[in-house]
Amino acid sequence: MYQFIQWLEQQAHSNLFYLIFFFLFIFLVIRFNRSETNNYKFPPSPSKLPIIGNLHQLHGSPHHAFKSLAQKHGPLMLLHLGSKPTLVVSSAEIARVVMKAYDHVFSSRPELQFAKRLFYGKDMAFAPYGEYWRQVRKICVLQLLSTKKVQSFQFVREEEVALMVNKIKDSSLSTSVINLSEMFVCLTNDIVCRVALGKKYNEGEVGKKFKWILKEYVYLLGVTNVGDLIPSLAWVNNLNGLNARVEKNFRDLDSFIDQVIEEHREKMRRIGGHGNGDNEEEDFVDVMLGIEEGDDDHGISWARDSTKAIVLDMFAAGTDTSSVVLEWAMSELIRHPNIMEEVQKEVRGIARGKLIITETDMDEMHYLKSVIKETLRLHPPAPLLVPRESMEKVQIQGYDIPAKTTVLINAFVIGRDPKLWDEPEKFWPKRFLNGGSVSVDFKGQDFQLIPFGSGRRGCPGILFATSIIELTLANLLNRFDWALPEGMNGKNLDMEEESGITVHRKNDLVLSAKQHYC
Repeated sequence: MYQFIQWLEQQAHSNLFYLIFFFLFIFLVIRFNRSETNNYKFPPSPSKLPIIGNLHQLHGSPHHAFKSLAQKHGPLMLLHLGSKPTLVVSSAEIARVVMKAYDHVFSSRPELQFAKRLFYGKDMAFAPYGEYWRQVRKICVLQLLSTKKVQSFQFVREEEVALMVNKIKDSSLSTSVINLSEMFVCLTNDIVCRVALGKKYNEGEVGKKFKWILKEYVYLLGVTNVGDLIPSLAWVNNLNGLNARVEKNFRDLDSFIDQVIEEHREKMRRIGGHGNGDNEEEDFVDVMLGIEEGDDDHGISWARDSTKAIVLDMFAAGTDTSSVVLEWAMSELIRHPNIMEEVQKEVRGIARGKLIITETDMDEMHYLKSVIKETLRLHPPAPLLVPRESMEKVQIQGYDIPAKTTVLINAFVIGRDPKLWDEPEKFWPKRFLNGGSVSVDFKGQDFQLIPFGSGRRGCPGILFATSIIELTLANLLNRFDWALPEGMNGKNLDMEEESGITVHRKNDLVLSAKQHYC
């Protein structure tokens, strides 16, 4: 018994030693880290509260809240959104530094739990920087978003736009108003479905359910997740129902894509094997399954989840971005009838009586394209772009930016910067025709206009989106005269925004359409 007691005392002393050593080690690590960061010169920052940081200072839409804070603290501002250090960039000059000079440092993404779940952790848009992202992006660009591929889908765009125009024509005869917001979402969904999945899913109960699933999916990608900002409060999503909604949406999407893939596998069994992506009748799922089941070495592990995730990427980017730009473009035109009349004059002059405009007619429509540029300046579809994350410590304008810092670039503020734009709040498309901004484009080289981002993580689908936007807008302006419902004035049109990863109108755009006869 005595020996046993001695042994217990030795164990107690030993455990106490290890416990003391452990806490001493933790103390030294924290002290070392603090001493290191104490030597940092951080960007200006508003005072913060424990745990929530600066979250209490964000009122309303984030891009508007960041604009107000930047007016007080400058265009390079460090916020703490919960436990996440977040750099907010509000000038073209600093955006150029982030997305060009230090593009290699800021090319990763912060981990967002809802996006990770909905995209199987295998998509392109939210993937961290690395070999998997590089290979997936290469596949997407070559097989869906290259100039050659986008041009090959011309007949799909023209057919779907013609169908939409005929639907508006028929509706205008029987109803007094047209819900253009719904029309634009249906149009872009149908185009992306045909290009990515091979056919449309808009009929009957299946179509109704699919539209609801996609609407919920887009909402969940943009909703604020407290667990991303304050991990210790992640349990709140069990109470507010967000975790349950994410899981249900994930199961619905997964089941739908499984059905699509099985249809494609059955088709391939009938015709005998997959192609190589050169066949114009092959859709994106065909190409993905060919990669998945083939012997091509892409340097990454390619599984079924990767195929599903990339298909969903196409819907998240291709559907929402195009529809939101069309929505804001028509909103601005209806508020400015003189500009509407001028651009219609250009479009109808080039159409020369044609009922349906094709993409071969678009080259000379410079005013129409300037309307789209001006819409993207005032209403970038994703006003904070997709967040980036620094991969190492770097200095910007003499300030130290630690690794693992989230970076938000406020394209909304940059597009309205009075240092860069004359009368920045004014909708004035002619600034891109005969003013100093005539050479400015939105493809990522001119940092005063970056609705699609720039650098490695810039949107690779710019041509895909703008092809839809240009053709749709031209046909709407050519075929119809537009007005607000009776009794409403364009100057008083509600332009309130709805928060999300893309910013739609809060209320649908509802207009009356009258056929134009040449």
